Amino acid sequence: MAARLPSWAWVSGLTVAATAAVVALGVQAEHGPHPTASAVRPSASASPRPHASADPKPSGPPALPDGSGSGRRIVYSVGAKRVWLVDATGHAARTFTVWPGTVSPPPGRYSVTLRTQSLKGSDGVEIEHVMYFTKVEGVNIAFSNALDGSSPPPAGGQKLGGIRMHKQDGAALWSFGDTGAKVTVVS
Repeated sequence: MAARLPSWAWVSGLTVAATAAVVALGVQAEHGPHPTASAVRPSASASPRPHASADPKPSGPPALPDGSGSGRRIVYSVGAKRVWLVDATGHAARTFTVWPGTVSPPPGRYSVTLRTQSLKGSDGVEIEHVMYFTKVEGVNIAFSNALDGSSPPPAGGQKLGGIRMHKQDGAALWSFGDTGAKVTVVS
């Protein structure tokens, strides 16, 4: 039968192991980056009055543009390169940035006329969640996302009407807007 170790031996062994771990972590931390502090002293011309906080207030997503209509709709701002998905109460349920094509739709009210699950875009990229809503200068204007999630390649002088977005945003837009969904385009 094996002899049992006394409790003081266990406690001593655990203490030595814990001390070794702390020393190893201290050595490891010593070799890592170190923050630097700089003292900022008030100048002689400093005002004794309290100042407003220099920290910017956290801002949420950009507000829904004025004049974008009412009810459930997709709002696309050409200038902001942004889309809002607006629920029936007028609340923006989601907003995200997009990469517009070289041909932009004029401000106005449209509706989704055709939805296509996937195809090859006119720029040669495999796209999905394609939602057409107008035509400008013979160019179809549609929302879509690249299958691989990439941004569109440079246009190289082509007239392109695809409004591309990140893959997860394309899936959200596809779920949000069926054929006939209202689309409002603003400047």
